[in-house]
Amino acid sequence: MPELSRRRRMLVLAICCMSLLMVSLDNTILNVALPSMQKELHSSVAGLQWTIDAYTLVLASLLMLAGSTADRIGRRRVFQTGLVLFTAGSVLCSLAPGLSWLIAFRMVQAVGGSMLNPVAMSIITDTFHRPA
Repeated sequence: MPELSRRRRMLVLAICCMSLLMVSLDNTILNVALPSMQKELHSSVAGLQWTIDAYTLVLASLLMLAGSTADRIGRRRVFQTGLVLFTAGSVLCSLAPGLSWLIAFRMVQAVGGSMLNPVAMSIITDTFHRPA
């Protein structure tokens, strides 16, 4: 890999850090919105729990698979795919007509998030391989 300029390395760092922030902040934002969602979607507490649990289960289940896939087919490709899936899942979540759709779209979002988490860390490690 050719040596990246300082500016480009900082851009890579910013993108990777923002993707990690999005994935980790997602559940926190949802927890704040739960009372409004319960009112708007007329859902039970169990249904609201599934919106959180579906995301967490899928994310945790696919982390290692996403990391090993990135090693095989390329970190950049997996990272970009993860960004597209996470963003598409987020848009679909905002348009969900009901609770079951929201849960399904959260699972799509989690698939993208599982690609972002390990791959971003790997990209950062690869980009900043020499000590300052």
